[in-house]
Amino acid sequence: MIIAPSILSADYANFADGVKMINASGAGYVHIDIMDGVFVPPISFGQETVAALRPLSSLVFDVHLMTVNPGHHIESFAKAGADSITFHLEACPDAAEIKGIIDSIHSLDKKAGVSIKPLSPVSLLEPYLSLIDLVLIMTVEPGYGGQKLIPECLDKVRELVEIRKKLGLSFPIEIDGGVNLETAPLAKKAGVDILVTGSSFFNAPNKKTFVEAIS
Repeated sequence: MIIAPSILSADYANFADGVKMINASGAGYVHIDIMDGVFVPPISFGQETVAALRPLSSLVFDVHLMTVNPGHHIESFAKAGADSITFHLEACPDAAEIKGIIDSIHSLDKKAGVSIKPLSPVSLLEPYLSLIDLVLIMTVEPGYGGQKLIPECLDKVRELVEIRKKLGLSFPIEIDGGVNLETAPLAKKAGVDILVTGSSFFNAPNKKTFVEAIS
């Protein structure tokens, strides 16, 4: 199990310390939520923040684009230090555009991921599963931290596990939203490979113990 703490829940006045906490915790990824105020209401931060944090960690920078026109941002986030770039299928309903974005990410030698919101079906993902390196299932409505995991979203994980097995694919399944000490075991049982955790991680008195507990 890979744990990916999200700096969206860190102290905005001191992201550097947030990344250092992630480094010391035993987590494998730094999850970086990019929000544009259009695809989701809040605005988070951009490429310059990612570039500033990149020298502070050797962990995988797991960039999650919650933006419209995600294809416009691939090259700049790759240059800023992203190792993996995930975008939302709901942001680009045209299949040719989606495939083009995946190709663009791969052309920059980065891993390509696709994500869907809680109300979107797994069938949206199926045409692209053989092309990508990661599936991110949102287990809360994207845009805000501190929400409770929607249990029904884990049914999508179970469905993807079966599809992956049937097709002989190896993409990891990541969930984002409401991951804590109570919900992590449910996610693991469903077949999740990567857990994004935000407020639960940063509110934990001992980050390393928390990571060990949910791994």
